[in-house]
This record gives sequence, C-alpha cells and structure tokens, in this order.
Amino acid sequence: MENQCRMLNFENDYSEGAHDAVLQKLLETNMEKLPGYGSDRYCESARDKIRKACDHPGADVFFLVGGTQTNSVVIASLLQRFEGVIAAGTGHISTHEAGAIEYTGHKVLTLPHKEGKILAKDLKKYLQDFYGDGNHEHMVFPGMVYLSHPTEYGTLYSKKELEEISLVCRTYEIPLFLDGARLGYALASEDADVDLPDIARLADVFYIGGTKAGALCGEAVVFTRQAPPHFVTLVKQQGALLAKGRLLGIQFDVLFTDDLYRKICKNAIETAGRLKRAFLEKGYRLFIDSPTNQIFVILDNEKMEELKKHVTFSFWEKYDKSHTVVRFATSWATDTDEVRQLARLL
Repeated sequence: MENQCRMLNFENDYSEGAHDAVLQKLLETNMEKLPGYGSDRYCESARDKIRKACDHPGADVFFLVGGTQTNSVVIASLLQRFEGVIAAGTGHISTHEAGAIEYTGHKVLTLPHKEGKILAKDLKKYLQDFYGDGNHEHMVFPGMVYLSHPTEYGTLYSKKELEEISLVCRTYEIPLFLDGARLGYALASEDADVDLPDIARLADVFYIGGTKAGALCGEAVVFTRQAPPHFVTLVKQQGALLAKGRLLGIQFDVLFTDDLYRKICKNAIETAGRLKRAFLEKGYRLFIDSPTNQIFVILDNEKMEELKKHVTFSFWEKYDKSHTVVRFATSWATDTDEVRQLARLL
C-alpha cells in the first residue's frame, strides 16, 4: 500500500545521490590525508584513465564542481573581452544558467536549432555574414562555438554532423566546446555513432558530466590540445575549485574503472525506452523522439494535472491552449518497478 501511495519521481536525472561503488570508495579513503585542489593521487589516476578512454594521452584534465560553473569558467577562459559564444537558442547557456555567461562579460550569440542541434551550414552562414559585414568591428565577435551532447531535447549529434561543425570552427580558427553534462547517456545510447575518442578528436574542449551520471557532484573538463594559461587560477577565481579535490578525483577514478561510467548509464537508456513504449502504447504523443534519457510528451492539460497527483515531472513548454509539453527523465539509478508503476498510471 505504501509503495502505491508514494509519489513517483521522473523530474530529472540528478535526484539520486551517487553509485554505491563511488560511495564505498569515498568511505574507504575517507581518513587518508591527501593534498588539496586536485593534486592528490586519485585525481591523477582519474586523469590518466580519462586520457586513456579518450585515446588522447596529451589532454589536460581538470575537475570542477558543477555544470554551470564549468560552462562559465571554460567559456570565459577562451574568449577575448570583445568576443561572444555561439550556441543554439535552446542551449543550456542560452536558457537555464541565469545569465552566467553574460555575467562574465560575454554575450551568447544564438543560432536557430533543429531538434536542439545547430547545423554546420547555419554556423558557416553566420560567420560568413559576420565577417562580410563592413561594420563587424562594432559588433560582438563570434569567438567560440558551444554544443550540448545530448542536446536539451535529448537528441544526439552524429559523427558526420560533429565533423562538419568542427571543420567550420577550424576554418575560422575558433574553438569548439562540447557540454557533456549528460555525456554518459549519449555514449550509452543505441543510436550513438560518436564515442569519446571521436569527441576528443573533433572538439577543442569538452566535459564529462558526473553530477547527472553516478557522482555526487563534479564534471571532468578535457582540453584536447592545451588548457589556457593559469586555468586553475581562473577556476578558483570563479568559485569552481574544491579544496578537497579528492572528492571529485575519487569519484571519476571509480567511474572510469572497468567502464563503469558507460555501464551504469545504460540503465537510463533502457528504462527510458520502456517508458517511451508505454506512452506510445497508451496513445500519448511525443513532442520529439529522443534516443537518450529524456522523454518529451504532449499532455492534455487536464490529464497533466491529474498525473501531477502521482508523478513529478518537468514542465517544458506550452504546446497550445489545451496541451503542454512535459519532460520525463530517467537516470543511471531509475528502478524498472517505477517505470511499471507509471505505465499503469497512464
């Protein structure tokens, strides 16, 4: 009876704490006296494992506390004072980061999107038009490109799409930055044809999300060529450096042992697939067909209010006067029994 009455939670993919193996290692190492700020042996071990997973032995790897801080610090470290960052209008830095990028003095330059993705042809046209404008010296210069993989709609860039965007960036000599807050779910998706070595080859900098994929907190930033000068100082200046850097290093050291990161993220893909089939079998409409862990459903407003009594989920956008787009998110820890219960509620 208690199990039937409790609220089901599909609101996001960071409601749970951390994977048991991560917690166990934190307990085992808890009383070790280690140097701070990411200079301990666990951080170095995690860096080596990440470099190996990326097939990029020369990469610079840093551990930061969270996604917004990571986006803010990386973007500010790569841009000149007169430059902005190109992103999809739906990109996380464009919508859900409270103006964190603008707060550092850099404008977000938005492009139209297709299912959350920017297209290489649109990026190329934007850059051509900018430099073709005789007044461009009076404008914010496009200094880098930001992508999310998966996107805010749970969609994935194909290898071909990333190669085309990377080529445009290199033609115009601007860095490509890939936000990987949910990268684990991209790597675990059956529709993915992009892996970590591909990303390391095509992006100048990206990060591997831990907060939403099995860690208590933390993101691993990977500069595939060389980090900007004094990057650690910039990280500290913007409040994204932990004195007890071991907390992040130990977590990523565990997640990148025996491919645990990818293995646990498969659970989110599998449970999302079951949930998507349940929606379709019950006659619900999908707003977009995401191949990862976010499911976007068009709900009749009355049905939505009824469902809210039993399930937490996220508002996404209004579809029309009588319908709303909502998001159901699964995670590395989603229980299949919860999916079955939600399917029965539908």
